[in-house]
Amino acid sequence: MDHSRVPVLEALQEFRRRGDVVFGPPGHKQGRGVDPRVAEIVGMDVFRSDVLSLNGLDDRRQSQGVLSQAQDLMADAVGAEQAFFSTCGSSLSVKTAMLAVAGPGEKLLLSRNAHKSVISAVVVNGVEPIWVHPKFDRERHIAHPPEPDDVRRRLREHPDAKGMLLISPTDWGTCADIRGVARACHEFDVPLIVDEAWGAHLPFHSELPAWGMHAEADLVVTSVHKMGGAIEQSSVFHLQYDRISPEVLKQREDLLGTTSASTLVYATLDGWRRQMVEHGHDLLDVALRRAERVRAAAGDLPGLRPMGGEIVDEGLAADFDPLKIVIDVRELGISGMQAAEWLRAERHVDVGGSDSCRLSASITHADDDETEKVLLDALRALVDRADTIERRPPVHLPEPSDLELEQAMLPREAFFAEVDHVPAEQAAGRVAAEMISPYPPGVPAIAPGEVITAEVLDYLRSGVEHGVLIPDAADPSVKTLRVVARR
Repeated sequence: MDHSRVPVLEALQEFRRRGDVVFGPPGHKQGRGVDPRVAEIVGMDVFRSDVLSLNGLDDRRQSQGVLSQAQDLMADAVGAEQAFFSTCGSSLSVKTAMLAVAGPGEKLLLSRNAHKSVISAVVVNGVEPIWVHPKFDRERHIAHPPEPDDVRRRLREHPDAKGMLLISPTDWGTCADIRGVARACHEFDVPLIVDEAWGAHLPFHSELPAWGMHAEADLVVTSVHKMGGAIEQSSVFHLQYDRISPEVLKQREDLLGTTSASTLVYATLDGWRRQMVEHGHDLLDVALRRAERVRAAAGDLPGLRPMGGEIVDEGLAADFDPLKIVIDVRELGISGMQAAEWLRAERHVDVGGSDSCRLSASITHADDDETEKVLLDALRALVDRADTIERRPPVHLPEPSDLELEQAMLPREAFFAEVDHVPAEQAAGRVAAEMISPYPPGVPAIAPGEVITAEVLDYLRSGVEHGVLIPDAADPSVKTLRVVARR
């Protein structure tokens, strides 16, 4: 295929050339009505490019097939049979993917280290989750993806399961043996969905971890805004084989997706695909060498412990994304959250994620020598000034087994049940009616339908005292919890 073509961008350019006057949405009419004070900050071109696909980039009959051409080019670029763009982010795309495989009341295997969007999908879709627990790293206090034998065992226990959802890479860059998990699923003739939100760049360089389509997954969801070059909410479904019907996937997406899709998202997805096909290997090669330098330099600083290939050597993960710079800061006497706050306040450096143990910074093709220097200078300053950062009460990290809670009710049933609000001191032994997700990374410590334990409550409450954010709880202070009422 001709990857110099960018159908959405070309149609947008032609729309501007024609000078169409639009009498439909959006109401700002390509910037004519925008408040100049807004345009001064975000730029007028944002509004000039905000055009409906229907009766804008394409006619009422969509005869030019602008979007379908762009999607075909994307599929060809990454080795998928079909690709579909989504403008609602991968949080919604994952919900759609799950619903394309399992309907209400049907079983679906899920990694328990899943982002809250996956648990939300369980509530919305009404599927019965069959949890596959991750491989827990005690030393680093981090969850790595489950292994193929874990998946195979759960499929033997639940032969009526409709498929599996796997998260790889994780927020911290550790990767599953996707091919091994896919083959385990295919032994039972069920599909594997991979939530590869952090992996849109993986098809374009051989030194990166295996890309889900190349590793025999049936459906892969990516967030191109995370490690790629498209704007926020840019998501793509990639599909192959015949275990998931493209027709069903499209209908489920139509059920959940927006009818006012953003041309800005489509256009930037289209342009990023062209950039990666034409220049991706060279751009990522530079990024990989840059990440090597950053990781080595950070490792030379006292109190910082970057994570790298040793997690593979230790058998904890099948692979890791070297563009994720994950640094344990506990030897500095502070948490990753404190380190992230200090870097933002004192050095104007915003890292990608942090928790009680570590912080992470993503290196992409967009970084250059200046951003590399800024990051390393900021880390050196953090080490030099760590003893000036106020010490906070420690987070009581639970044992791995304490995070494997009993599922007493289906998440959907618990979420919509009658509830009581009880003090935290009285919540142990009760069934949760809400999600409680320390953020970041946003993996629920408690999901609806799980039995709350004293150990997890201690972890959450000590986390809040330390400064952990829990935005999805009804009471973010976790002084009270929503539990299923006893009637």
